[in-house]
Amino acid sequence: MPSPHRYSKFFPVIFLLGDLVSLNFGVLSASYYRFNSFQYPSEYAILHVFLNILWVLIFFSSRLQEINRQSRLLDHLNRVLSALVINLSIVFAMWFALQPVDYSRKYLFVTYLVFTLLLLTWRSVWHYFIRYSRTKGYNLRNVLIVGGGDLIENLIEHFDLNPELGYNLVGILDDQTPEATGRIDDLEEVAQRERADIIFCHLPTLSENQIADIIDFAENNLIKVNLISQFSRLMTHKLSIEQYGNIPIINVNTIPLDYEINRIIKRGFDILFSSLVLLTILSWLIPIIGLLIKLESKGPVFFKQRRHGKGNSFFLCWKFRTMTHQEGAQFKQAQKNDQRITKIGSILRKTSIDELPQFINVFIGDMSVVGPRPHPIALNETFQPQIDRFWQRHAVKPGITGLAQAKGFRGETAALSDMSGRVKLDRFYVKNWSLTLDFKIILLTALSIIQGDQKAY
Repeated sequence: MPSPHRYSKFFPVIFLLGDLVSLNFGVLSASYYRFNSFQYPSEYAILHVFLNILWVLIFFSSRLQEINRQSRLLDHLNRVLSALVINLSIVFAMWFALQPVDYSRKYLFVTYLVFTLLLLTWRSVWHYFIRYSRTKGYNLRNVLIVGGGDLIENLIEHFDLNPELGYNLVGILDDQTPEATGRIDDLEEVAQRERADIIFCHLPTLSENQIADIIDFAENNLIKVNLISQFSRLMTHKLSIEQYGNIPIINVNTIPLDYEINRIIKRGFDILFSSLVLLTILSWLIPIIGLLIKLESKGPVFFKQRRHGKGNSFFLCWKFRTMTHQEGAQFKQAQKNDQRITKIGSILRKTSIDELPQFINVFIGDMSVVGPRPHPIALNETFQPQIDRFWQRHAVKPGITGLAQAKGFRGETAALSDMSGRVKLDRFYVKNWSLTLDFKIILLTALSIIQGDQKAY
């Protein structure tokens, strides 16, 4: 019979070593690519050491050594990708600051390309390996449940249906449930005999004094305590606990970007991504597109329109002008075969190149690379009274692309159903943001542009 204890104490060492092996393999690959040898100049040795030290610091500050049994693979990879963004932002800043050393961009690109691929691959393999090993009886946690009711039955069913989580139910203690294996007063004896790791307590079943006694016992025996309440039924809401003095308050509509660390990660990615686009693409594309726009029609190169941003604040959204210029013209959505669209404008709209100036908005902080698309104000005022929780999409910064656009909701929104579908996806994004989701949306958007979209006109 496999031992249920206690392999997880080795996980932090395994994770750190696995990450460093991936990083150093990336460094060696870049050295061979750049110098046709696994040897590199002395100034790159300093960079090599710096990259290792930097990752160790970010590894522990991002808590990449911690694994939650309940977390999905995407949750785990999101934490890894978030750490990578922080790492890249620091390296990118260092590359600018140390220009006299002139580290090769190709060297850094290959290093982080190989590192990222290996890191995500080995972490994914580990995720599935450890889950498989739990189904075979390894790395288990002995669980003791105190209380009864529907929620407890659902919890037991969850353990039975997901053996890969590694929860081994060793007892159910309740004074009212016939199927219980013991009474609540038997808790200390059963917990010690069965070597319980976690005690789940159903709050409605227990008195305040009983809960306090269980917590005291658990802390004296290094047992974790999880509390189950009727709030557990609020499955569609993101719950968080905040402390108001000595009073715990449950917040039922927390979103991921309410947390400072997530905002820092997303902003770091926005600055990094928009900087690269501004330096490598828009620096030469703006003069070319600007000349073509000017040659075809009179008016400004850029179209700037006031739109709602985060918290319904206003900002000027930048685009390449794609229509004939008319001073004081009233807002009207672009339609198929719209006579106002110029020839160069038609190309820009079909390829989404007209949206690229919005990377200026991203860089200065008005927008994000990914987020709900900012609608013209008139459009918001038309549909907001007709769609429930419409303004929730403005709880985060608007984006150049978003989940709705990646799923095909782009272009004209003439019907209520079109806007309703777009808002529904935007609200899902706001409630479930992750860096992994941002990368997925960017990839889907790129594929949509390559394949072409009939709604882009």
